[in-house]
Amino acid sequence: MSETGASPLPSSSPAHTPLARAEQFIWLTARVLEQRRFAYHFLEGGADAVETALAAYRNADEGYGHALEPDLRGPVSQPLHTGHALRVLDSIGRCGGQRVERVCRYLTSVSTPDGALPAVHPSQRGYPAAPFVPIVDDPPSDLLATGPVVGLLHRNQVWHAWLFRATDFCWQAVESLEKSHPYEVHAAVAFLESVPDRPRARAAADRLGRLVREHRLAALDPERPNDFPVSAGYAPGEHHYPHDFARTPESLARAWFTDEEMSRSLDFLASEQTEDGGWPIRWRQWAPSTAMESRPIVTIEALRTLRAYGRPIS
Repeated sequence: MSETGASPLPSSSPAHTPLARAEQFIWLTARVLEQRRFAYHFLEGGADAVETALAAYRNADEGYGHALEPDLRGPVSQPLHTGHALRVLDSIGRCGGQRVERVCRYLTSVSTPDGALPAVHPSQRGYPAAPFVPIVDDPPSDLLATGPVVGLLHRNQVWHAWLFRATDFCWQAVESLEKSHPYEVHAAVAFLESVPDRPRARAAADRLGRLVREHRLAALDPERPNDFPVSAGYAPGEHHYPHDFARTPESLARAWFTDEEMSRSLDFLASEQTEDGGWPIRWRQWAPSTAMESRPIVTIEALRTLRAYGRPIS
């Protein structure tokens, strides 16, 4: 094992398993961060190596930038990049301590007047960004950016003054949803999974699940995707399936779907692995580099979801 903790040895998996095929795709296409993450999750690599790779995206303001979230380019820190960094830290058991205290100071500095996060801070202006990401001078609070961050901080028992108003914002946003779209629902679930008031979270999740089914936000039959509408502004065919909402069996969103619906969804997820060993992205592709950088991220999450549900990958 190297100094940074990643295993230099090739996988011992049989050559044609989903994991082995994905490994070749990762070595061929992925950024160093995703290489280290793959090694951590599937090859007994070390957490230190992941954290070292992630540190390259950290800025002096303790936020994260440098296209960590591939659809936002340029060096400046952004809430979406910083949320991505916290997910990585959480996945390796490092989402705590002084590093996260410093991140909370960054979150405070970019928060809106009601104490939550905008999707995109105006500092992004002048750098390339996906055309579906609006950049405005006075952006509103956004559940999409705030919910996952608040959920992760609660999950890791981080207590910081920023959390109080941000948590209140998320409760108000989630409990007032009358219509939504899949990415906003994912953010709401990420919040509800870990917020301390568990009875309130379960009640909110039950209501959200009914909304998802009533508005057909989840494509329940992968063989008939056209029976389910694509949300406004999404790419053609950008459907979301039960496994996208409930990434583990323990998710609050798992109760929204029958065993048959979830089984079909996981079958579909397994079948999506392409000839090159990676998984495709379904959202709008606007630049070759962003698609190339996003696919290893999606591939790692697909493998983690399949493994969480006990599906064979190796």
